[in-house]
Amino acid sequence: PITAMASAGTEPERPHPKPFLIGVSGGTASGKSTVCEKIMELLGQNEVERRQRKVLILSQDSFYKVLTPEQQAKALKGQYNFDHPDAFDNDLMHTTLKNIVEGKTVEVPTYDFVTHSRSAETTVVYPADVVLFEGILVFYNQDIRDMFHLRLFVDTDSDVRLSRRVLRDMKRGRDLEQILTQYTTFVKPAFEEFCLPTKKYADVIIPRGVDNMVAINLIVQHIQDILNGDICKWQRGAVNGHGRPYKRPFPEQTESSSVLATSKRSHLESSSRPH
Repeated sequence: PITAMASAGTEPERPHPKPFLIGVSGGTASGKSTVCEKIMELLGQNEVERRQRKVLILSQDSFYKVLTPEQQAKALKGQYNFDHPDAFDNDLMHTTLKNIVEGKTVEVPTYDFVTHSRSAETTVVYPADVVLFEGILVFYNQDIRDMFHLRLFVDTDSDVRLSRRVLRDMKRGRDLEQILTQYTTFVKPAFEEFCLPTKKYADVIIPRGVDNMVAINLIVQHIQDILNGDICKWQRGAVNGHGRPYKRPFPEQTESSSVLATSKRSHLESSSRPH
């Protein structure tokens, strides 16, 4: 059993506030991870040692189910639907997020998209003040959706998303015909049936993704307020002293956010992501 007492010569682990959980959804290649990386960059978190970071990014892609040999064979041919809600281990996802919200250190699965299998290695995620959780269907499951204190939807033109996905998959050595067949058979119909309807749950919609620096700077300012100690005021459903829901407007543009707006834009894409 873990005790709160520190042993001789060691410091006790500092008590950690419950993190502020932000969900980031959007279609395939909409720029979800790029938006999250830009937020991390503008907050200066990329330069911080991983264990000391106040803001961290998690991906729904880590929670794909372990496939059967038959499903793996289909996946290698581009005939498995990775965009369907049933492709994810929702129970594990919910348990992991619940532990994260409770300020616990957790182990997140590592998924190998080359072999379409869950790796034996896991990623240790330490408590943080703000957690960005991104994925195509992070708002689909109500139990998971209700855990987010802030919900963002990255809304990018479908032609732009398709062209990005084609270029990305071709760089991985995939056949163009297979890419387009998979897109028309699984990706596009699943987006329209499962992902797009969840847009209505978003608190903030970000058109054009990382190109929309006005929206991103507002969100960064929002997170900076949380890191500065206003986290309790942002809790979903919190009320003020008058018994009304607490609504706080986005702060006016400050000198720091003006500097952020001129920051060089990076286009970061993870090479191991199917979406």
